[in-house]
Amino acid sequence: MIHARSGPVDPEPDTSVRPPLVRELFLVAGLFLVYKLGRLAANGHVEEAFRNAGHVWDLERVLRLPDEGAVQGLLLHSHTLVQAANTYYATVHFPATLVFLVWLYLRRPRHYVWSRRVLAVLTGAALALHLLFPLAPPRMLPAADLVDTGRVYGPSVYGDTPADDSLANQFAAMPSLHFGWALAVAVGLVVATRSRWRPLWLLHPLATLLVIVGTANHYWLDAVVVTALLCLAYAVLRPPARTHRPRQAPAGQAAPPATAPALGVYASGTATYGAGTGTRGSGTEACGAGERTTRARLPGMRTTRARIPRIRTRRTPELPARALRAYARSGARR
Repeated sequence: MIHARSGPVDPEPDTSVRPPLVRELFLVAGLFLVYKLGRLAANGHVEEAFRNAGHVWDLERVLRLPDEGAVQGLLLHSHTLVQAANTYYATVHFPATLVFLVWLYLRRPRHYVWSRRVLAVLTGAALALHLLFPLAPPRMLPAADLVDTGRVYGPSVYGDTPADDSLANQFAAMPSLHFGWALAVAVGLVVATRSRWRPLWLLHPLATLLVIVGTANHYWLDAVVVTALLCLAYAVLRPPARTHRPRQAPAGQAAPPATAPALGVYASGTATYGAGTGTRGSGTEACGAGERTTRARLPGMRTTRARIPRIRTRRTPELPARALRAYARSGARR
């Protein structure tokens, strides 16, 4: 499910920041256990949960939010569609988050630490709100007149008697961690990857939102509240800085210089002048027996040239042609 194409950013995992695996396993398992025990501790507030449900339903009507029944009506047109929504609600929530964390741990250790902290803060804040504000889901509220799709069409993750359900707290609708975790997974993947298709990860929280509302397990306000909590977590916990690798030159080409060339250095190459050689790469030029030092001129700068006087050599004067011929004739006579 994880799309691993990510472009040039962090192509290789930075193992120096990867937490020890055993410690992370115990930490994640401990957080999950605390969360489950906290939800079970909040169970049993039946009257308060239904009273709060009535207040939330009335507040949504005052705010003119869409009716949850409109989304459920779309699902009920197809028996296959409503079962698919129930399956999505029951099976995607935890596995998708787990695969997301495992992939980040292996491929993006820095983003793994950040996302794990965000999820821990979000889950802790949601647990506190579950304890302070128990809320019955809309499928239990008579005023909503919605169908419990999990019980009618299956599959369902909840027991038949909400007050005695020992596996899950059915009165913990506010906020919706189904939507909160899905949104955190999508944002984490968008930040950690560099594929041009990465915005498509936002379809996961969008599908989750339609599922939790269409199956009558959550109100619209449940998603609004968890989004606000997630934004607060992101405001406190900043994402890791992006690291870039130096760009590699294609095969057969020289790599670009890491720093600007020093003064007096031109492009590499050699030139021959008479009996001397001039090397532009070193900034010096030898002509004959003399030597001249040059400096590179940069725009907006005045440069001076240090001149080394040339060594003048005495040249043998050429003999006139007439004298050469007379010398040749004298040799022939001899």
